[in-house]
Amino acid sequence: MIISVTPQIEGERINTEIGQIEAASSWHAGALKHLEMELRKRALQALVRRAEDVDADAIVGIEFAVDAGQPMTEGGAAMQRVRARGIAVTLAA
Repeated sequence: MIISVTPQIEGERINTEIGQIEAASSWHAGALKHLEMELRKRALQALVRRAEDVDADAIVGIEFAVDAGQPMTEGGAAMQRVRARGIAVTLAA
């Protein structure tokens, strides 16, 4: 699977734009910032699986965002997750 944060892939031509796909990591305590890179990796892995499910060759325009949730209990830690999205495409042969 080829992935790109840009709308194009150098040296490749996009044949068909399948559509936007999205995936997210698990929820975690927002205070655990040191986990964010690992959670980005997990969200990206889930995004790749979604692209494979729709027979895509690549994902372009990948973006990451952090979703914030409500505190678990009164006085508890606020929860967050990392969300990845992009456009699943097929490449010209």
